[in-house]
Amino acid sequence: MVHPIVKYGAEVLEREAAPVTEFDAKLAKLVEDMFESMYAAQGIGLAAPQIGIGLRLAVIDITSGRDPQAKLVLANPEVLYTEGVQREEEGCLSLPGFHAVVRRPKRITVRAHDASGEPITYTGEDLLARAFLHETDHLQGKLFIAHLSALKRDLIRRKIRKLAKAGEW
Repeated sequence: MVHPIVKYGAEVLEREAAPVTEFDAKLAKLVEDMFESMYAAQGIGLAAPQIGIGLRLAVIDITSGRDPQAKLVLANPEVLYTEGVQREEEGCLSLPGFHAVVRRPKRITVRAHDASGEPITYTGEDLLARAFLHETDHLQGKLFIAHLSALKRDLIRRKIRKLAKAGEW
């Protein structure tokens, strides 16, 4: 089932998500729905808060569905290690139409649980590292614009307020 993506301004996006405690059929269905929702929105990562569910759960597939082996599930992820620096353009399904260059680590190691509750550790570089960090930020109630200068962040917020006032947000 494809869930609608929650847009910036929704309270669920600004709160820290609750830990996943039940690794059952309901969670497996949610993970399946999240991948379906992410692909429908043409994204490479999706956190549960982005579909209105305040759980520490994210899905990532930097191949956009081209490689079934690339599908990653992160329940209760925590960043163990970061290294290097990269500056690349980022966007967000919850901020459609907005992109900005964000500084992030080039390499990251993250520990989490998969959909069945098994502990897993992933190391990613470049785009995968960005996806890990972007989605773990969502689980902490933080969007990519938090990494921008106050000026750039305020400009985006003003544009969103205009869109909302016009009924387009």
